[in-house]
Amino acid sequence: MLTTIKLHLLNGRAATVEIDEANGAGETLTHNITNTNMGSTDAVNLDPVANPVTPGNRTFIKYQKIHVTAMGGSSKIDNLQIWRTGALGTGGTHTHVTNARTATYGGALVYATPVASAVAGVDQTMPSADPGAANLGIAGVLTGALTAVGSSDYLGHQITTDASATAGSTSTMNYQYDETA
Repeated sequence: MLTTIKLHLLNGRAATVEIDEANGAGETLTHNITNTNMGSTDAVNLDPVANPVTPGNRTFIKYQKIHVTAMGGSSKIDNLQIWRTGALGTGGTHTHVTNARTATYGGALVYATPVASAVAGVDQTMPSADPGAANLGIAGVLTGALTAVGSSDYLGHQITTDASATAGSTSTMNYQYDETA
């Protein structure tokens, strides 16, 4: 699955924000990733053509964070909203699952070596439009805020496919936040 990244900022301030991804058995963190492609291996900036998902299997889970690297005169970053736009592919049933949710948030997802199987708490369907309210926490709660350089909780997400799935899809992951002067 080929995915691009889109950051949405509300209120037009000047904080510097990036998306980071953790991979590997030792939680190697890569800053400012260029894509969130999903596939049959645990890799940052993955090439989905070289690492396709076999129909009936899951992609490896992605562990990603919204990372504020500079406040730029802002006093607060909060109201983190994550969603995917675009189709997941043709043939069969595909589901993009995540820990992001606007209610019954399970707290901060703990990093574990990425796998291509179900992960506890990563079972909510990824929204396909702006959820309208925070669905990713900071410090384990949806009402959390960053008032200095720091990161959100991990966003965990992966794609499930069935045996009728056909290769190829393009989606955009959207990451939105509010910024207060």
